[in-house]
Parts: sequence; C-alpha cells; structure tokens
Amino acid sequence: MNYRELGSTGLKVSEIALGCEGMTEDNYSMCAKLFDVAEQSGINYFDLYSSDPELRAAIGKALKGRREKFIIQSHLCSVWKDGQYMRSRNLQEVKAAFEDSLKLLQVDYIDVGMIHYCDALDDWDAIINNGVLGYARELKSQGKIKHIGLSSHNPQVALKAVASHSIEVLMFSVNPCYDLQPASEDVEDLWADEAYSHHLTNMDPEREKLYETCQSLGVGITVMKCFGGGDLLNAELSPAGAALSVNQCIAYALSRPAVACVLAGAHSVEQLKESLAFENAPDSERDYALALASFPKISWEGHCMYCSHCEPCPVKIDIADVTKFLNLAKSSDSIPETVREHYRVLKHHAGECIQCGSCEKRCPFGVRIRENMKEARKVFGL
Repeated sequence: MNYRELGSTGLKVSEIALGCEGMTEDNYSMCAKLFDVAEQSGINYFDLYSSDPELRAAIGKALKGRREKFIIQSHLCSVWKDGQYMRSRNLQEVKAAFEDSLKLLQVDYIDVGMIHYCDALDDWDAIINNGVLGYARELKSQGKIKHIGLSSHNPQVALKAVASHSIEVLMFSVNPCYDLQPASEDVEDLWADEAYSHHLTNMDPEREKLYETCQSLGVGITVMKCFGGGDLLNAELSPAGAALSVNQCIAYALSRPAVACVLAGAHSVEQLKESLAFENAPDSERDYALALASFPKISWEGHCMYCSHCEPCPVKIDIADVTKFLNLAKSSDSIPETVREHYRVLKHHAGECIQCGSCEKRCPFGVRIRENMKEARKVFGL
C-alpha cells in the first residue's frame, strides 16, 4: 500500500481508503468483513457519512481492538431522524448526533470531523453564522476531533471554504466527467444527460483552481464518487460514451493536485479487492490518457492531464511535475514558498529544455509543452 500526506494535517493515509456505502449489506455483517480486508491490505483511512445508528454500532464493533490502526473521517451534521438519515444545521441536533457517534463507535475522538454536504454558498454562510463551524472548532480544542473538514460537490463553495482557512481536509467528488461540469447547487446536475448533450472540452476552470488552491494551502482532498456511482465503468451509462476501468478511474483521481486518497465504496469483499488491485497494477493498466483522448463525446485538447505520456524527455525533465508546479504558481497571486521549493529540488528544470518537440509528438492532448517550459523558466528562474 502506498501512503500519502493528507495536506498539512501530519497524517499519512492509504491512497486506497474505505467508503461506507456497502457496509450495511447482509444485515450489516459486511462491515466486519470489509474492515478485516482493510486491515490486511494496509488501508488505514475510512469515511463514515451515514448516521444510521446500526451502522455506527457495527463499525464500533469492527474497530474494537484495532482503533489505532484506522484514521476515522466521520461527519458532523449527519443526523438520524424519524428512522432515516438527514443533513441538519440545527446545532442541538448536530451536537447530539456527534456525541451519539462517539458512543456507538466506542471511540474518544474522531481524526477528521467532516462538516457534512455543503453545496450552496448560503449554506456555507449558515455553517459559519449558526455556530456549526464554531462547534467544530470547540470539538477540536477539546481533542474530540483532530482536524476539521468539509464535504462538497460544488467547486465554488469548496473554494470559498478552503480560502477561508477554516478547513484542513476537503472531501470532494473527482472523476473525469464531473471535472468538466461547472459549479451547481444541485449535485444531480453533475450527471444529468442534458449536461453532456453537447461536445465538452477541457476541465472546468473552477475545479482546476480548487485542486491547485488546496495544494498551495495544504488542504488534503479525500475523493468520493471516483467511479461516478459505477456509471464510468459502464460504456452504456457513461456520459463520455465509453467506459474506464477501476484502475484508470483511481489513477485519474490520484493524479489531481492535493488528492491524498480515494474512498472506494464496496458492496462486497470482491469489489474492495478490485480497487485494492490498483496497488499492484502495471502502469499500462493505470494509464487513463489514451482512454480519455479517445472518448467520443469529450475532449481535453490542449490540457495537460499529468499523465506523463510526453516522456521520456531527452534531457530528463519531469514534464508532468514541471507543468503541475507551473499551474500551481499561476493559480496564486504570488508563488507559494512550498511550490517554489518543490520545483527547485527537481533534478532537472524547465530551463534545460532544448525545445526539440519530441514530447509534443507523444502528447495525446496536443499540449503546447515547449511554451509551458519557456513559461516555467520565466516564472521560477530555472
């Protein structure tokens, strides 16, 4: 298992993490089975968005004797009301639900307290003004949560929260089709047929700015909906008009700036193992670039996807890293010190580019790499 830094939290998390969608299968008996596989395979991070008390209790039982082996991302504002899950901004309900979760999980603290499901700008304002964010900060000061997070599908909202320096972790929906869609307060818009009825080109700039801002500010991203609810794995259901594999979806998400892990939902042990197979998959099975370039309904023409198809460079420049650092620098008013230093420690810099153009001949997306190298040399001075 490969482990990644979760932003600036100091936590190292398994890049394949565990979602909770399938844990209720077989009358909740699937929960213990998935945690057994997780422990055996090196998964050390999981998400619990559900407020279902039976699920919380099942996870508490599964964690018994191995709490220290798992980093818990659990959601504030996810409450159980009238026998069903609901999102709440009522502070009394939020507090009661959190204390209930600690009790049922049989833990003293949560590693990442995730403020649940904020997709509207006025909702983010409400979280600030009605005391929810203040409560999260209070819990952190008490040691009941170690880090504050936010889950969202809307890049505008997520960017506002990240830029406020109020959160340390962002749970966000990342996949090649979602990344083309503009911000919306209705998550259903991300997958609506009409949203893909015309030919789409290039990543939505707000999403790109969000990922790059998270990287610059040290906010770690945990990925939900990597497979688009499974639709991306099915050619008939995929809005791109073609299917990706599990490995390609995971590789795409993990190559976005600031992403630390993919929360792989699993309704069976076999499904979880399919995601875990990514860790030992050859590069040829992880490669998403040629698949994206061949999608009949979508084009990423001229947009670097950090896929490294442009390499090898004759002077050994890591073109994908140089381009990523260039984009991170351009997304900020001034170059973040961390970006500048990460660029400086590269073994080879853009200034060494001999402008041969061999990289551009190999790029499946028609990126003007030589111009990027010139710009990176100007920006970084190397």
